[in-house]
Amino acid sequence: MSSYKTLHKFGVDEYIVEKSTFIGYAKPIKTEEEAIEFVNEIKKKHKDATHNVWAYTVGENMNIQRYSDDGEPQGTAGMPILDVLKGEDIKNTAIVVTRYVVVVVTRYFGGIKLGAGGLVRAYTKGAKVGIEAGIVIEKVKYTEVKIKIEYTQLGKIQNEIMNLGFTVKDTIYSDDVEIIVYSKVEDVESLKDRIIDITSGTADVSLGDEYYLSEKDGQLIL
Repeated sequence: MSSYKTLHKFGVDEYIVEKSTFIGYAKPIKTEEEAIEFVNEIKKKHKDATHNVWAYTVGENMNIQRYSDDGEPQGTAGMPILDVLKGEDIKNTAIVVTRYVVVVVTRYFGGIKLGAGGLVRAYTKGAKVGIEAGIVIEKVKYTEVKIKIEYTQLGKIQNEIMNLGFTVKDTIYSDDVEIIVYSKVEDVESLKDRIIDITSGTADVSLGDEYYLSEKDGQLIL
């Protein structure tokens, strides 16, 4: 998988419907243990709440999916939150597809029953406001491209990297100059070919580690 959506940071927001307050919490996680820890943290924080409904997905392919209705009618709370994370088609709802994320929606009952359809809409929105507060980003697979050149070639290579839109991770000065560039996996070969071409084959180009880096609106966030 070359990319997937997740959260940039912890997010929280709330809204009121029919006098019930819904507080949506969302957090990026790396493991199921982190997800469970966060759920327990919110449940402890809101131990006086009517419900603390949660769902999470872990893995680039959502290998792990869990949810709980926490006492709400079956299928009206936890599953709608999980559907938002999975990007399932929910009527009249913009779709957010996220991985490695845990969401808890806390409800303080206001005295007016919402019915099954109303609960689905309320918990769906609760999930969305928490996720949107955390800022949805794209995790894109990048490779380190290491370019060793002579000092006399430095200015030319720096300008070329900038003009091509690549991001420099580091520049190491020793007997030669090594420029470490972040490149999307699919752009690696074209970058290598261009560097070899403009240095007449004198550059030493090698590949380093691969990472999933964060992008927002196509721009790299470091």
